[in-house]
Amino acid sequence: MRVIFMGTPAFSVPVLDALTDAGHEIAAVYCQPPRPAGRGKKDRPSPIQIRAEERGFPVRTPNTLRDFDAVAAFAALYADVAVVVAYGLLLPQAILNAPKHGCLNIHASLLPRWRGAAPIHRAIMAGDVETGICIMQMDAGLDTGDVLMREVIPILPEETAGGLHDRLSTLGAAMIVNALVGLDRLEPTPQSADGVTYASKIDKSEGRVYWTRPALEIDRQIRGLSPSPGAWCLVGEERVRLLRSRVVRGAGAPGSVLGGFVVACGEGAVEVTEVQREGKRAMPVAEVLRGLDLGACLL
Repeated sequence: MRVIFMGTPAFSVPVLDALTDAGHEIAAVYCQPPRPAGRGKKDRPSPIQIRAEERGFPVRTPNTLRDFDAVAAFAALYADVAVVVAYGLLLPQAILNAPKHGCLNIHASLLPRWRGAAPIHRAIMAGDVETGICIMQMDAGLDTGDVLMREVIPILPEETAGGLHDRLSTLGAAMIVNALVGLDRLEPTPQSADGVTYASKIDKSEGRVYWTRPALEIDRQIRGLSPSPGAWCLVGEERVRLLRSRVVRGAGAPGSVLGGFVVACGEGAVEVTEVQREGKRAMPVAEVLRGLDLGACLL
């Protein structure tokens, strides 16, 4: 098929690769414009732009798809279908209508649960035991379209958002290839009006760990925000990012260190197993503790 691909972050890269390897013609790749990043705040192209240019695909980075020229340029590609995965812009109806088979979205949740920007993070933070991928026929709403394919996977007990991200990206890539093979035979299923939740974008303010909360919630916070933006606490005056954890037995005043990097919470305790100190790489706790004195209590 002649495909317009629309995506931006690393989550989208395996999907573009899978479509290409399956023999589909990529008419153009749409992604967000380069953004300032890193210490120098220089404009950095997105992972999809980098991969598309490596493969020699034409790349378009419009700031909007709502003006006449943008719609005309999109329609002039005469695509059979557009595949959208974590693109970052809402698509107006004129764009949705342009490809022969419309626009298909790969969404990393079991719709209607976790519509919106951060379904992987929110699923872990909420304590969900399963999630999955939905291939959705897009409409003008926010993740409200009919579901064409759906596959469920478990969320593993100590899984981080980063690990789940990679599993779902691989799953979504395989599913969209299968969806395009049998597109004419797929039965659109309207989403239920019950069980709708919204996965709002993660705010950096959500990263601070408050040890007065129950251990279950803190563990989910740490894993759900790992590796980015990362949960954190203060060790003395240093901000330390907490990247992996598990709930363990233990009790004490919230924030008190019970041994190693086991910290008492409002209920129960959390063992932190991977951290990142300021200006350093992520490291296992055993390595970090050789140079970091936790003291008696964390803030």
